[in-house]
Amino acid sequence: MVFQNNSYSVLLVSSSEKMNEVITSLLPVTDYWPISAVRSVNEARRRLTEESYDLIIINSPLPDGSGIRLSMDACAAGEAGVLLLVKHENYEDIYYKVLPYGVVTLSKPTNTQMVSQNLRVLCAMRERLRQMKSKQVTVEEKIEEIRLINRAKWLLIERLQMTEPDAHRYLAVKAMEQKITKREAAEQVIRTYGTANKPH
Repeated sequence: MVFQNNSYSVLLVSSSEKMNEVITSLLPVTDYWPISAVRSVNEARRRLTEESYDLIIINSPLPDGSGIRLSMDACAAGEAGVLLLVKHENYEDIYYKVLPYGVVTLSKPTNTQMVSQNLRVLCAMRERLRQMKSKQVTVEEKIEEIRLINRAKWLLIERLQMTEPDAHRYLAVKAMEQKITKREAAEQVIRTYGTANKPH
């Protein structure tokens, strides 16, 4: 198994049975699952409104369009890694057109080794996006924690006439004594004093 921590869901957009067979053979279920296949731009767009995918492979052209706009929209709208296979004579123009969106472009005819290598590039990109999203969530949680602690401190200052250092110490001691986090201590204070009537 190549990717031990994650498997990657795949949307294959291609009307070529031969290309579908080649690409599917490069997607072992141990690493890529589930795999969905559609044959047109419209089918792909409909599927993307219903599901999210880690990897999207588009074999251009398609019966109802080139797939170029689809590749750009898919990158702009989500976190999927997108591989666009295009005819050799169109490669240069399309490469520069889709590059700013983060689309990986591969010229065809190609070989299984090149497709496989590009799939691994997409997996690496997907992992980086996962890590970035995880870090973003962590930062957002930390900001929310600081906001709650500050709110709790101001309630203690306002309702119990504590100083700011006293309020800070109160939360720290409360958390330590009850074996809870500072955030949980702050939430308790907010529940206790946040809805109470202000003293006259």
